[in-house]
Amino acid sequence: MKTVSWCNLFLFKLNVRFLQEQTYSAITLQARGGSTQTGQALKYILRKGFPGGRNTTVPRILIVLTDGKSQGTVQPASQLKEEGITIFAVGIKYPRWDELHTLASLPTEQHVLFAEHFDDAVNGLYTTLTSTSVCTAVPSDPCDSQPCHNGGTCIPDGLEKYRCVCPVGFGGDPNCAPKLSLDCSVDLLFLVEGSSNVSLEGFLRYKSFMRRFVQTVLTPDTPVNVGLAQYSDDVRMEMKIGEYRGIPELLQSIDGMRYRGGGTRTGKALSYVAQFGFKSTPVFADVQDDLPRVVVLMTDSGSEDSVTEPAKYTRDREIFIIGVGGEFLKEDLNKITGNPQRTITYSSPQHLLSRILDLRSKICSVDSQGCLAQSLDLVFALDASDGVGNENFYRLRDFVRSTSVQFDINRDVTQIGLVTYGRELSTMFALDTYDSGTRVMQAINQVPYIGGRASTGSALLHIHDNVMTVQKGARPGVNKAIVVITDGAGGDDAAVPSQRIRNNGISVFVVGIGDAQRDTLLKIAGSEDHMIPVASYEDLKYFEDVLVQKVCEEAKKAVNLCKPSPCMNDGICTLRNGSYRCECRGWEGPHCENSKFSCVLLEKQLKHTIIYVFFLYINYKKKFKHLPHPCLNFWFVFDSKHSSGSNEILSDFLTSCNSLTLCGQRLIKIAKAICL
Repeated sequence: MKTVSWCNLFLFKLNVRFLQEQTYSAITLQARGGSTQTGQALKYILRKGFPGGRNTTVPRILIVLTDGKSQGTVQPASQLKEEGITIFAVGIKYPRWDELHTLASLPTEQHVLFAEHFDDAVNGLYTTLTSTSVCTAVPSDPCDSQPCHNGGTCIPDGLEKYRCVCPVGFGGDPNCAPKLSLDCSVDLLFLVEGSSNVSLEGFLRYKSFMRRFVQTVLTPDTPVNVGLAQYSDDVRMEMKIGEYRGIPELLQSIDGMRYRGGGTRTGKALSYVAQFGFKSTPVFADVQDDLPRVVVLMTDSGSEDSVTEPAKYTRDREIFIIGVGGEFLKEDLNKITGNPQRTITYSSPQHLLSRILDLRSKICSVDSQGCLAQSLDLVFALDASDGVGNENFYRLRDFVRSTSVQFDINRDVTQIGLVTYGRELSTMFALDTYDSGTRVMQAINQVPYIGGRASTGSALLHIHDNVMTVQKGARPGVNKAIVVITDGAGGDDAAVPSQRIRNNGISVFVVGIGDAQRDTLLKIAGSEDHMIPVASYEDLKYFEDVLVQKVCEEAKKAVNLCKPSPCMNDGICTLRNGSYRCECRGWEGPHCENSKFSCVLLEKQLKHTIIYVFFLYINYKKKFKHLPHPCLNFWFVFDSKHSSGSNEILSDFLTSCNSLTLCGQRLIKIAKAICL
């Protein structure tokens, strides 16, 4: 053991054999004052070596503890590491972090440690040091730690040095590491457990993680607002969102957090930050005030209060939750975040620091609502049959509402429609019925339970023929998806309709609840990736984000402009020069929406009686010409050889017409009812 000040002194050498109690007694350090000459101390170690040490096969470990900043260079640390000595740098209170990184061996996240006070070093660092590589053999090959990222090749260069041969695109970093700074704009709140269940050591580890995160991924130009909160029995806002004037002040706020102890009331904490945690003051002038809101929940113990409803309440307010905790908390964190993709776990506390890049990527994955800027036509098929039941139906309805709120609903981005099926099929609202999220939410709240027997196949055909159509607001060139939410009953007739829908370019997703018939649902979905099995209706709320993620992956795929066909009335869609064209038969317009044989009514005065005459094209080369009338479901048959009052119009409605005037009077009733 040595002291680092104006001179250096070995208290005892490695070959002195002490019992544990004798070792404690032999460590009689006294504060000696003077300057902090860390470099001189390292040179002393370099010159004297490890006196009394054993053969070179035994790992040599140097632990440097410092609470200040060296007045000299710490460059001798490089020479020590070249000699095969592993250096741990332990910073006390307010160390110079770049100096600690220079001192420590690689990888630095395993060899740089932090304690807020000297007492913390005694209470907290013992476990950290003894459970890491201090008590394991030092790797003889510097490449054993796999320091090269993204497929880079590690080439040893001496005992501790190496170089990475990086693939194209990652050559800007010595370790082929990707860009670390956040490339997204968010309001970010760290919600850190400070209960007695975490312990002082665990709380210090959280602080170290947050410091390292800030130092690693935040730059002065990163447009991110950060806030800090600690919870146990209640919540303490350590620093409100954005209330700092730069990264140094943010780091000081992290350092200033004091361990509080007490119980673990995670549910109460989530409710609090949902209501009061995001009244932000932007740090940067160009940061929007309507940024995505993200809570990073750091916890290491189960909650003593209920978290299900508070977590749902938080997510329903469009606040994304990212859970960070031990592997044993994975299931609990999944329920809180609502999406396993937003859960980060670690097998042992020492591995927490290695999750910084995971957190960075997950924060930026929630950079906007729903499918970002991807346009989408989305229809929900909601099972409202007896098999679901009244109470569970309202859980399904809540699921649809909570899922829909994550999309940006308007005419340009996401359109949503809803169909219920049971005793009858009902289009509750079509794709073009509502153009705002507020109106869609209100409409979902009014959807009634209908009961009866379910037919998923009929529901799918109804959506294909009557909802996913240009007439009902479906947009050409926009990805389309149907989400079927069912317990599986009534799905036997759905395989063929679902296949037809998929062949027409529409994705089908199935949320199957309970003991649903897996094989049947798989035929509807078409693939495992489009299935979401849910154990119970109560668990639906945990899978909202899972569904959104799957749907959005489909929304980003390339679009076939002719699938589904935007052409109406049996028009044929053909791709042409990056666009499409409808070839119409008997119809006209961009989508074959207008009939060539339109109801043109000519007014003629005959003895003060207005006679309405259908003006239709007549082929004079044939005696009789059958012309389909665009408004009616029967044929008019015209005698093309006569033009006098002996013309006879044969139809289901006109069987005794013997004069043009009488025929005109009868036709006027049809014309007024149908064509006007």
